[in-house]
Amino acid sequence: MKRIFVTLALALTASTALAADLPSYKAPPPPPPPPPPLWTGFYVGLNAGGTWANSNSVNVSSIPVFNAGVGGAQPFQATITALSTFSAGGGNNSGFIGGGQIGYNWQFYNSFVAGVEADIQGIATSNQNTTFAGALLIPGFAQSTGSISTVNRSIDYLGTVRGRLGWLFTPTLLVYGTGGLAYGGVTSNTSIFQALIPNSIQTPVWGGAGSFSDTRVGWTAGGGLEWMFWPNWSAKVEYLYYDLGNVSYATSPLVTLAGNAPFTFNVVQSQTRFNGNIVRAGVNYHFNWGAAPIVAKY
Repeated sequence: MKRIFVTLALALTASTALAADLPSYKAPPPPPPPPPPLWTGFYVGLNAGGTWANSNSVNVSSIPVFNAGVGGAQPFQATITALSTFSAGGGNNSGFIGGGQIGYNWQFYNSFVAGVEADIQGIATSNQNTTFAGALLIPGFAQSTGSISTVNRSIDYLGTVRGRLGWLFTPTLLVYGTGGLAYGGVTSNTSIFQALIPNSIQTPVWGGAGSFSDTRVGWTAGGGLEWMFWPNWSAKVEYLYYDLGNVSYATSPLVTLAGNAPFTFNVVQSQTRFNGNIVRAGVNYHFNWGAAPIVAKY
């Protein structure tokens, strides 16, 4: 019996030692969680660039409503009407533009990004001043009617609220289209000065003036490229076309006098359109506050 017990003890000791010498097995590490979307979340940024107008003219028209000449057919009235109806414009209503933006992106189906963005910019050196001068001989009279007119138009600030939809050409390069609402502070002025050449005491000089200033609302559309060049930082280049619509405003009437009595009376109206183009570059900081948490399952 002793031999049996000794044999069993030796066998158990040998198996324990052999098991200790065998390499231990460890489970492989779990796979890393998928990377979070780079583009989902809120962002803010700054931009700068240039803008130029598509429409640069201010059209001024006149309608005669009173004439003291017999039968309303005096050449004087026809001449006044002709000189009071003209199109003044020219030049390029352009300037430097700069401001900031805020927005939110949502990355879906891996390669698509949708979002909304709002921005506002100030515009420098956007004024356009044009002066029109001319004279026309009055048929049947030894005098001409001279006219000097000045128009001014400008956009003081411009903002947009747009949707964006893009495709990731690479995980860090977004190509997108954009469109939505545009708004801006616009101003336009018209002044007209007319007189007989040579002048006479019976018919002194006459003129009129009018202006418009308001915030206009319209639409915008365009596209651009945005590059995530550093974690949470991106740079973009963008083109936008905007249209704030037509603006019409009246000037004070053009009244000529014969002695102390009115001789002609013309109603004058000015019209212009505020639309144009923006090319700008910008930089954004992405907070990723709106990104959904990544939950890994093993």
